[in-house]
Amino acid sequence: MKVAILGSGMVGQMLGTGFAARGHEVVLGTRDPSQERLVAWVKGAGEGARAATFAEAAGFGEVAVLATLWSGTRSAIELAGPANLRGKVVIDVTNPLDFSGGRPRLALGWSDSGGEQVQRWLPDSRVVKTWNIVTAATMVSPMREEGLPDMWMAGNDPEAKRAVSAILAEFGWPVLDLGGIEGARLLEPMAMVWIHHFVQTKDFRHAFKMLRR
Repeated sequence: MKVAILGSGMVGQMLGTGFAARGHEVVLGTRDPSQERLVAWVKGAGEGARAATFAEAAGFGEVAVLATLWSGTRSAIELAGPANLRGKVVIDVTNPLDFSGGRPRLALGWSDSGGEQVQRWLPDSRVVKTWNIVTAATMVSPMREEGLPDMWMAGNDPEAKRAVSAILAEFGWPVLDLGGIEGARLLEPMAMVWIHHFVQTKDFRHAFKMLRR
C-alpha cells in the first residue's frame, strides 16, 4: 500500500516508520524535505520510505495519515491540496489543542471537533478519526504487560472504516467503532484524559481498554 504521512513531527515519523516496517511504501509530507532530521529519518526508516512536499505525498498516497500539530493542520491540508486527497481515506490523528494558557486545553469541544473540521476541509475525502488517544510510540506498539489496549475510531464512510480497521489490526490494535465523524467529539477529550494523566505522573505508557462482561 502507498501511504502518505502529512506531518513530519514525532507522530508522523513514528507512524511512517511503522508503515515502512510493515512493507508499505511511505512518503512523509513536509514543508522542507531536505531538513537534516528528515534525511536522517529516511535513512533510518529504510527502503520504501522518503520525504517530499505535502502535495507530492498527498498525490502519492492511496491512504493519507494527517499527523500535524493542530495549529498547522489547515495549512498542511491546503499545501497538500484537497484535490490530491479526493476520494481517499484520510486518517486524522490530530488533536485540537490550545497551548496559549500554558497547559494544553481543547480548542474545540462538545458541539464540534477537529475531526469534523478536517472532514469539512476535505469534503471529498473519507476522514476517519483514530490513533489520537495515545502517545506516538504506543501507536505502533500497543501491547502492554497488563494486556492489549483498545483503539476507537469514528467516521462517516463504512468502507473507509473497514480499511482503517485493517490498518489498525496490522499494527496490533483491537478496534471499537464510535459511529460517525461526530464521535471525534468524544475521542479528542479522551486524549485530554491521557494528557492530564501524563502531566501528573510523567509516565506516557498508559492507554485505554474497554472491559466487557
